[in-house]
Amino acid sequence: MLIKALCDYYDMLAETGSSIILPDGYSNVKIHYKIGLTADGKMDGIIDCQKKKTTTSPSGKEKETWIPRNEIMPQRTEKPGIDGNVIEHRPLYIFGLNFDNGALTPRDRTNKAEKSHQAFVSANLDFLEGLDSPLIRAYRSFLLQWNPEEETENASLLGLGKAYSKSGFAFCLSGEPDRLLHQEPEIKMRWEQRRRERESEDEGEAVSQCAVSGERAAISRVHNKIKGVYGGLATGSVLVGFNNKAEESYGKEQSYNSNISELVMKKYTETLNYFLGSEKHRILMDDMTIVFWAIDTNEIYGDFMRDMFYGQSDKMDGEQTESMLKKLLEDSQTGKVVEGRLDSLDMIDPNVDFYMAGFKPNSSRLALKFIYRKKYGDMLRNIAKFQKDLQISQNMRPISFAKIRRELTSPKNKNETVPAALMTKLFEAVIYGGAYPGFLLQTAVRRVKTDGDSKVSRVRAGIIKACINRNGKKEELKMALDKENQTPAYLCGRLFAVLEKLQQEASGNSLNRTIKDGYFASASSKPSMVFPKLIRLAQNHLNKVKYAITYQKLMGEIINPLEGAFPDTLSIADQGRFIVGYYQQYQSFFEKKDSAQNLEMEEKENGN
Repeated sequence: MLIKALCDYYDMLAETGSSIILPDGYSNVKIHYKIGLTADGKMDGIIDCQKKKTTTSPSGKEKETWIPRNEIMPQRTEKPGIDGNVIEHRPLYIFGLNFDNGALTPRDRTNKAEKSHQAFVSANLDFLEGLDSPLIRAYRSFLLQWNPEEETENASLLGLGKAYSKSGFAFCLSGEPDRLLHQEPEIKMRWEQRRRERESEDEGEAVSQCAVSGERAAISRVHNKIKGVYGGLATGSVLVGFNNKAEESYGKEQSYNSNISELVMKKYTETLNYFLGSEKHRILMDDMTIVFWAIDTNEIYGDFMRDMFYGQSDKMDGEQTESMLKKLLEDSQTGKVVEGRLDSLDMIDPNVDFYMAGFKPNSSRLALKFIYRKKYGDMLRNIAKFQKDLQISQNMRPISFAKIRRELTSPKNKNETVPAALMTKLFEAVIYGGAYPGFLLQTAVRRVKTDGDSKVSRVRAGIIKACINRNGKKEELKMALDKENQTPAYLCGRLFAVLEKLQQEASGNSLNRTIKDGYFASASSKPSMVFPKLIRLAQNHLNKVKYAITYQKLMGEIINPLEGAFPDTLSIADQGRFIVGYYQQYQSFFEKKDSAQNLEMEEKENGN
């Protein structure tokens, strides 16, 4: 399904004449610097061609990054080992020098630098035979006279520092930085000639029915590498590959076992590399790289998905994002995303297929962790339900996946990550409208019980409420304080909030540490051991507050349904009910602007 979907996207762009689609025999290459050559082939400078870009992280911090220039060059080699490209861009091949501990050296244990440079010179001199232009002559002279042994103190290269080894280079004439070697008409003509000759030679390759297109065609033996997956090799990794004899069958070697044609291989690898190189189609969730796309040229589909992950896209500011998600929340009240709303979201077609795929690298190949496909309208409806599930008060506020991920880790441990399997299952539950993973509830409850002052947050309480309601297949926990809920765990949570508020008011809100800090975890696990003590302490607090009777009445309303018996232990789900009850009761104290006036009115109603 993945390869077919990537090919469909490629075909869609090809029909529109998109510049994203590369012509046969060419590759996209990241170029960081231009090498200026004099007419006689000497390097007289390095020109930085990167552009500065300022981005804002989900936490609001601004970060400056330098974006390399994208150039279309003759197709890069995918062979393992040393193999120079025509019009090379890699520094090790061009200069024959390693950058090690701040110094340039042509020596290494395997002589890779020397062998790479020799392969580069040989391949390019052969390719340039009979070609002529000022830039080509300068390039040929550079190939013939550059000596790595004599360039170890080259100031231009040393000035690049660590960036030297990771950068891509292109050649130009000094004084003509916009005229690049790979754009020379003679170079293009020669490359096209070589490509046609190579295709003629390949006609004798294995031909079979393609497993994706169904057509008889030449089968790809080696698939192009995929670059841009977090943690993957800098040179890229293959998605389809067979390296072991045990994986081969019927006498077929390597990727002949996959029966994927050269054309299909080109389509899916180019499309996936495009997605991984575009911020509009890629996000990073911990150590997993996720790509997403709609079979439509309108990028609003991807922008909205990015909003769901990070809360903001390149096209929409924070207010627009908030507004869009709130509209979906309004629709979720009726259980559907109305057609009028879809029309208002920049003419979104609800019947467009939308895909999400998650990747992680291993030693040489990419592992596909998940792939989801859904009609975009159905996905929006499920997202609206998901957002409604998370709401914990009448003041509805959208919650992105990035916020959820942060709330599932400790604020004290910045290196802690959420298990990839948990996020994968959560994505699946949201997209398909299924049950939330059980480990999600356990994680949220554990975080609440173990973290510090920020432990009972709106997002964590919302996650717990969502898990209990959806997995229990009924709306047990309401969006706001539910005084009709007689569940013992929920009542215990409410009572704890009342006792904490009473303690705070009795001390004039001057305490650095409340009962929440000392007893919350134990009270939510074993109420019968903690609450009798807390209620005894509350009698002292009642003597110090102005509206004691109101507190006594509220405590009585909560304790009476318990019939004087607190639960001995609470299960994980009941601990979740305790947390939601606590959160909703505590937040109810702040719903009215003048809470003191509210208490005074209640006192008068009680005849005091």
